[in-house]
Amino acid sequence: MTISNSTISGRRAYAEAGVDIDAGNALVDAIKPLAKATARIGADAGLGGFGALFDLKAAGFRDPILVSTTDGVGTKLKIAIDTGKHDTVGIDLVAMCVNDLIVQGAEPLLFLDYFASGKLEVEKARQVVAGIAEGCKQAGCALVGGETAEMPGMYHDGDYDLAGFSVGAVERDRVLPTKDIAIGDIVLGLASSGVHSNGFSLVRKIIADQKLTFTSPAPFDPARPLGESLLEPTRIYVRPALQAIRTGHVKGLAHITGGGLLENIPRVLPDGIGVSIDAASWQAPPVFRWLASAGGIDAHEMARTFNCGIGLVLIVAPAHVDEISKILTANGETVSEIGKVEANATDHRIKLHGANKVWPC
Repeated sequence: MTISNSTISGRRAYAEAGVDIDAGNALVDAIKPLAKATARIGADAGLGGFGALFDLKAAGFRDPILVSTTDGVGTKLKIAIDTGKHDTVGIDLVAMCVNDLIVQGAEPLLFLDYFASGKLEVEKARQVVAGIAEGCKQAGCALVGGETAEMPGMYHDGDYDLAGFSVGAVERDRVLPTKDIAIGDIVLGLASSGVHSNGFSLVRKIIADQKLTFTSPAPFDPARPLGESLLEPTRIYVRPALQAIRTGHVKGLAHITGGGLLENIPRVLPDGIGVSIDAASWQAPPVFRWLASAGGIDAHEMARTFNCGIGLVLIVAPAHVDEISKILTANGETVSEIGKVEANATDHRIKLHGANKVWPC
């Protein structure tokens, strides 16, 4: 290839406009080994092409339905930016997508990311992508590509935004939820690692109102700075949940994200069915007690804003509760029996009791 003076001149002109092509190429080179480390059967995780191929037959599917999800990290990114800690928000990004896949019974297969900034800082972006690659490894999916956008004037200096896209597959006869969720079924909850990636606009407001900084000792975890504690990444439930699903005894799952327990569980319930939840049946991380008290947030609002210590819910017939609980526990999850399915004839499909003992304000 011959590079002419006009080509060099054009490259300089783009750089003068604020877009550095060389920095973009340097980032691709830096993240290639990260993507390669996520390779799985069906995908080779190569970067640089216009699209990514995936071989469902090679991955062992016989009659698959594809499931796709997309999400972001929200204003939790502001904490990463303000603290200069960029290596965990990529895990959050993957988690928010792949945890939505497994509630349909789908195995995550591939992941793509979108990273946008005003000026591309290669090392910062590499740290973010390293977190994405770690999340993909935890979820068992391949990081097959993405897009890096440098857009001068769109973002303040140092700011960036993230979006993620994931595709999974489930056998046609294994799609969740099943149609036989019934009165008397048991609701199991898997512990969250903290706030996960929802409600951070409210979290940041409470921090400002309390006149705290991200370097202050966390009021609920004094051994750690507040920013570091809040950046604890969203838990990825894929591997244990898939093992439970493959028994054929899980009727439904709900990922507890924006809307909390009150608005996410009803998404998997048939008409005329509700759930009674005992908030005193699990140990919520101390951050939620602090948020409720410092923010003056009542129990109902807590339960529709935050996960309150439960990141994933499973609905199981009583006869299979022990089996499913043992599988999940053996895979490192903390499992609590948090409620029961019951008849419901109103718009309020979740009855939450015992909450004021857990989240006083």
